Amino acid sequence: MIPLKDDLPSASKPFVTISLIVCCTLVFLWQRSLDTASSRQAVAALGAVPAVLLTDARLPPDLQWIPRFASPFTSLFLHGGWMHLLGNMLFLWIYGDNVEDALGHARYFVFYLLCGVAAIFAQAWSAPGSPYPIIGASGAISGVLGAYLLLFPRARVLTLVLLPFFFTTVRMPAMLLLLLWFAVQLISDVAAPDGGASVAFRAHIGGFVTGMLLVPFLKRREAAIC
Repeated sequence: MIPLKDDLPSASKPFVTISLIVCCTLVFLWQRSLDTASSRQAVAALGAVPAVLLTDARLPPDLQWIPRFASPFTSLFLHGGWMHLLGNMLFLWIYGDNVEDALGHARYFVFYLLCGVAAIFAQAWSAPGSPYPIIGASGAISGVLGAYLLLFPRARVLTLVLLPFFFTTVRMPAMLLLLLWFAVQLISDVAAPDGGASVAFRAHIGGFVTGMLLVPFLKRREAAIC
């Protein structure tokens, strides 16, 4: 199921959401402009490496481009391929504008970063000695989904349903669609072999829960929690 559009128009221009999409896209185009070796170096240097964050391990000197505790922030703007980028940006575009309305531009930006960092650490703590970098905006965007679930559960989302030899579009309640998405993350995390999942399901789970916990404190006073 692929969400295409919700039925809630933005009350204001979603400057932060648009800026995040532009930044992620520009960073990805920069990644694509590098040769294979340089691209891998960039991911290692700017991605969030659990062993570097949570143990005494350190990157080689030639990869120490930033302070190690800055990597949870820089990792949010890196992506591993076109599908990774486009999927994340689609979800951010559909759900981010309304959450930005409810929080206000500045608090939404802080909220996004906090959800992203919480997601990184949720994934890192599951394998604290891992030398493999975590990258992508999906943890932060999962926080946006968690906030949307609380703020706009009655919204309806035009959704593309893909089945073998068949596809259609339906308008689904946001509550059902987002709870199904979250259930898939939980099931996928349980089913994944230890250390064998290339998708950071625990980052998705951690970001989603963080978003639900933070939004009551950061939303504008007039924005209702349903």
